[in-house]
Amino acid sequence: MSRTVICRKYQETLEGLERPPFPGPAGQAIYEQVSKKAWQEWLAQQTMLINEKHLNVMDPATKTYLDAQRERFLDNQPFDRAEGYVPPSD
Repeated sequence: MSRTVICRKYQETLEGLERPPFPGPAGQAIYEQVSKKAWQEWLAQQTMLINEKHLNVMDPATKTYLDAQRERFLDNQPFDRAEGYVPPSD
């Protein structure tokens, strides 16, 4: 049986991550409070931000920026989006 969490983004019980996504307190908090669904959505948003804004992931300022955007995304606050991105139509 898979592990469940009360997802901080969706405020409902959903399948949780199998392990913390990265070491440290922030990774542990995500493991305990964020669903697999919300985490996958964040990873897609993060990839778009990196690609569209041409971010250098080796730059410490980029990590700080992405960390802040991740927290905003997971807390359902306004966050930066890739300019010009048009989601696929159904």
